[in-house]
Amino acid sequence: MSNQQVNCQNCEQPYQEGFRFCPHCGQKTNDDLTIGVLFYNTISNYFSFDARFLKSFLPLMFKPGHLAKEFIKGKRLLYLHPAQMYLFISVIFFFVISFSTRELVSQANTFNEKVVKGDIETKTVNTDSVEAVLDSIQLEKVLKPLKENQDKLGLKEDDLKIADSIIKSANNQPNNIKSISDFNKKKIDSMIDAGSDKELIYKEMGMTHDASFLERRFFANILNLMEGRGAGGMVQAFFDSIPIAMFFLMPLFAFILKIFYYNKGTYAHHLVFSFYFFSFLFTVFAILFAVNRFVYDIPDGIDWLIAISTYLYFLIALIKFYRQHWLLTWFKSGIITFIFTIFIIPTSFLLLLAFSFVFY
Repeated sequence: MSNQQVNCQNCEQPYQEGFRFCPHCGQKTNDDLTIGVLFYNTISNYFSFDARFLKSFLPLMFKPGHLAKEFIKGKRLLYLHPAQMYLFISVIFFFVISFSTRELVSQANTFNEKVVKGDIETKTVNTDSVEAVLDSIQLEKVLKPLKENQDKLGLKEDDLKIADSIIKSANNQPNNIKSISDFNKKKIDSMIDAGSDKELIYKEMGMTHDASFLERRFFANILNLMEGRGAGGMVQAFFDSIPIAMFFLMPLFAFILKIFYYNKGTYAHHLVFSFYFFSFLFTVFAILFAVNRFVYDIPDGIDWLIAISTYLYFLIALIKFYRQHWLLTWFKSGIITFIFTIFIIPTSFLLLLAFSFVFY
């Protein structure tokens, strides 16, 4: 008597009744849909949050370079895939800092509105005590003929002092100091209050007739700032751009590793190392942000000490993964860190600022 055959609900292939898993696709044969099953499938499918993550977390934090070395050896299923780990931890990191991001956006909008309404007190130059146009040498040249002909003109010392005071007073009158930018701003403010067409406002601000997309976006965002509603969007766009920037920074970091370890494997090997190292960084800073915000305000000195200690982790990871002498590795790690923190990160920061200003 032959065993009864049933069809898999997923791949519809036949298998022998009594199997716990389908021999063709691996799905459980008795997988009733419950809240627990739904939640587990969601997490495991999108973030691979399973036993491999738990097995990978402790080595990631306390055994620098171990996961990358094991993955290169061929242990691809024992630990979580480097790209999957990076994706999962980066999502957690940006979720944690999103609480601070919302506060910064709100503060930026509030500050922008106060500036537009004139609630922010600004310091102005006191024209009664500062010689704004003519310097002391020029004033002396103006007064010199009067002093040289004092007797001929019948001028007394008090008369010269009065003349000196009158010239300085006229020199320091605010009406003599005109600012084109202030004049344009007042005119643009009046156009905004009057509800003028934005195209007319852009042209008044200096936009050319055949403006490109970037130029038009530039003046549109300047106008948003002048209307008191642009600063928060700019801050939000900046933080939204960070995950995108990281997908460029990490391959660039792997490329730098390839330059310094050109004979230590292919570019993919260095990319695996970078995935795990950036996962470690995101984990450390996510924990710091979370503890500082929700648990206890850690002293700044300890925060900085923990941040600097990530370099020690990087050094040990390089020694274990690339297997070079510690002194040579220390020298290389210093140069790599210098290049990345002094040149690449600031440049990326400026590009993010420009990107967020143009496209927010």
